[in-house]
Amino acid sequence: MHTKSIDFSKYSSIKVGSIADVMVIEKGDTIPQEPYIIGGANNLLLSPHPPPLMMLGKDFDFITTEGNELIVGGATKSGRIFSFVKKHDIAGLEFLSHLPGTLGGLVAMNAGLKSYEIFNVLNSLTIANGEIKTSLPKDAIKHGYRFAQINGVVIEARFELRRGFDVALIEEFKAMRTNQPPQPSAGSVFKNPQGDYAGRLIEAVGLKGTRAGDMAWSDIHANFLVNLGGGCFEDALYLINLAKQRIKEGFGIELHEEIEILQ
Repeated sequence: MHTKSIDFSKYSSIKVGSIADVMVIEKGDTIPQEPYIIGGANNLLLSPHPPPLMMLGKDFDFITTEGNELIVGGATKSGRIFSFVKKHDIAGLEFLSHLPGTLGGLVAMNAGLKSYEIFNVLNSLTIANGEIKTSLPKDAIKHGYRFAQINGVVIEARFELRRGFDVALIEEFKAMRTNQPPQPSAGSVFKNPQGDYAGRLIEAVGLKGTRAGDMAWSDIHANFLVNLGGGCFEDALYLINLAKQRIKEGFGIELHEEIEILQ
């Protein structure tokens, strides 16, 4: 185990945060239970003084096949996974072409696009909690829309290996992303409430395009909080809380964050 300093104003996808020390875990290390595990910081909003942080190191960045399963390490980036399944004609993970992140983070939030999501093709997970490592079949893990109840750190995932990579799906996923803003963001801020869309609700209460400092609700897709150049945590948190308050008052709906806020 070693520590490295990361400037989250450059490392995180939303370009907000300060320089923080992060513990890097390799194979053979006991995984501490206290620190928050980060991956590519694609759905994170960090305060200037975040809690203790850790990340999986290069030992957990791997892809291989075994029998009828695809085996992926928790630190493996989605781009590498996508390239592998495309090259080897493996079906089911085509949607990773347009989803940034590391395997562990993608599994932890059951990431996906529309009806396509990680748990659709997942077989099992290996989870570390302290010195204990547990292999769990998918059915033993409570999961749902952008949610998975995982007690520990995902160090490995096994997927169903089916041949037949579907190139046509890539254009479909590309079309789904055409309404996403070009500025730095952490992706969708809120989960969609049942029967509605968070972006529609944010627009309905008049917040689409609303700005606080250099943070703003995107005028392209209202559920994206974008950094216009020098955005800070406080302004981002203000806009998030403002949206929750307005929508609760106007529609009686309580929104829940899809991003992780660490403060």
